[in-house]
Amino acid sequence: MTDRQELASWLRLTLIPGVGGEGRRALLKAFGLPQAIFEAGPHALSAIVDPALADRLLSHDCGADIDAALDWAAQAGNRLLTLADADYPQSLLTSDDPPVLLYAKGNTAVLNRPMLAMVGSRNATAQGVRDAEAFAQALGDAGLTVVSGLALGIDAAAHRGALATAAGTVAVIGTGADRLYPARNEALARAIAEKGVLLSEFPLGTPPLAANFPRRNRIIAGLGLGCLVVEAALKSGSLITARLAAETGREVFAIPGSIHSPLSRGCHQLIRQGAKLVESAQDVLEELHWETARSVPIASDQIDVPQNEGEEQVLAFLGDAPCAIDTLSARSGLTPADLLAMLLPMELAGRVAQLPGGLYQKLH
Repeated sequence: MTDRQELASWLRLTLIPGVGGEGRRALLKAFGLPQAIFEAGPHALSAIVDPALADRLLSHDCGADIDAALDWAAQAGNRLLTLADADYPQSLLTSDDPPVLLYAKGNTAVLNRPMLAMVGSRNATAQGVRDAEAFAQALGDAGLTVVSGLALGIDAAAHRGALATAAGTVAVIGTGADRLYPARNEALARAIAEKGVLLSEFPLGTPPLAANFPRRNRIIAGLGLGCLVVEAALKSGSLITARLAAETGREVFAIPGSIHSPLSRGCHQLIRQGAKLVESAQDVLEELHWETARSVPIASDQIDVPQNEGEEQVLAFLGDAPCAIDTLSARSGLTPADLLAMLLPMELAGRVAQLPGGLYQKLH
């Protein structure tokens, strides 16, 4: 059997509707390689799966989709990785639901390097974005490849920070490998494919369906030695990723935040449930017993030196929690107009951020 024929059998197993991950693995356990499944008779298949599904396995025609996937894999930089492939990420084999087949675009050697998952809110604060980039770069400098989900906000920031390091990054997407979502991250996805890997278990052409993203999250959790949550609301999908990581024996880390911020509540809940509170990338490395020759001094309390005394006073009155302009005026004795005139250049310099509702927050 040629490599193309063998891959066609794997693709056929994953493209037949109604056969989930558990069913595929049960069939592989019973018959070995996919080709043996399709050479078995309906009686033998019915001993493993429902008779109606056994009939579909033998009769469903997905030849056009198989040919399209094989043609995609023949393009430079594209790979189809099966459970039998030596380049299949070995860390996924210890997870509860490893995908039978993965579509990979980029340097697949990255998939068997030590990784850390980083996830968080799509509607991240400016401080959260800065923290995600700084932590990802520090962890990458220490030799950990950062894996995330290519979403807006924290995911994208984690990928950007990791791209600045030799360790690279892995983006697990919830669409087909030929479709990118969100479109705003298209340039970022191209950069990831050059220095890391874009990874999907979904067939080509799969649109961004809501049900697929929680399934994507289990791959993110399974790839990493641990999972770091940067910002998350109480109903965030990031908490699903953290739970899946914990269930498979991975470490879970969370960065604390202001008690007034909704995007800190998910992290605080994780900490109450046993996640490790971290204030620096070094905290993560020490918990993982990770040895590195480089120190990683990126911490949440590193603040730029104020440019002048007025800014220093405003930052002191602002504090660490989001603050309304009227509250800041009462604290400082300055008029709202004077404060706005000072805050604008500080915002442009990346020293403070304006949040929804007219709130301002100091950036570390």
